[in-house]
Amino acid sequence: MPHATSLPPDLHQWVIRHITGMESTAVTDASWPRGDSRVWRVRSDHREVFVKLYPTTEKYEREVKGCQHATRALAAVEAPRLLASDPQRPAVVLSALPGRVVRGLPLEQTEEQRVHRLAGDLLRRWHDTPEPIGDREHQRIMASVTAQAEEAAVVLERLNDELWPAERALVRDAARDLPDLARALPLAYRHGDYSPRNWLWDQPAGHHSVIDFEESAPGLAVEDLVWLCGAAWPTRPDLRDAFLTGYGRLLSTTEQRALVLLTARLGVSYLSTGLTKNDTVLIERGRTVVQHMVRAPR
Repeated sequence: MPHATSLPPDLHQWVIRHITGMESTAVTDASWPRGDSRVWRVRSDHREVFVKLYPTTEKYEREVKGCQHATRALAAVEAPRLLASDPQRPAVVLSALPGRVVRGLPLEQTEEQRVHRLAGDLLRRWHDTPEPIGDREHQRIMASVTAQAEEAAVVLERLNDELWPAERALVRDAARDLPDLARALPLAYRHGDYSPRNWLWDQPAGHHSVIDFEESAPGLAVEDLVWLCGAAWPTRPDLRDAFLTGYGRLLSTTEQRALVLLTARLGVSYLSTGLTKNDTVLIERGRTVVQHMVRAPR
């Protein structure tokens, strides 16, 4: 269902009240092609901002907290700044950043490696900026990992005949080992969706930046690498090397094993959902991820 290319009148009035110089604007729908994404790029003669509406209060609160974390962790050109927020709508106004979304950009190999190295450097600084993680939050993190392990066990039973022996063994390892591994892993404030669709590359200036914090929360630091591990690194080890160079360290043996098992869990989840919904895209994605993880070092 397409979204409106103009701001709802009450939302526009709210923006005008909080952001000077936005009375006369040009509005572009900047939503992701999914039902719950409502984002507008708003330009005036004086400035450009993004306005976001959230489907849940939780996503709004995570975006706000993520913006606050980004302000402490990153430079102003590396992450949007929170200009206005309203928990009742719930909505935010964010500063615009230069650059284009990295996903789908036609980059030469050397430039793509540079982007991934800068992405690793940015994520390390994001992870190294501390946020308090109390007992309750720690329990939530461990419960989340346990739930992922339990899902792997359920999916393994459901898909037993769909998997090769090595794939079944990998998923069995995920179901058995993830909770214990998690107790030995570094915690951090995660971005939550750290992938090229949320990276911006300003080619003339050579600047990399990150957007979209509505999945940010405390968790296992290595969880921010799951998408890269499953989708980018298996066929592009040069990008893995570039990213980890930027990150400033190699993964420990425990982190590497946990990363492979977390990624395999995601892959079989894709596969299970795809088979249930007869979604060939998810089926192919799930099979590919699991096959890659079988061959990954762990």
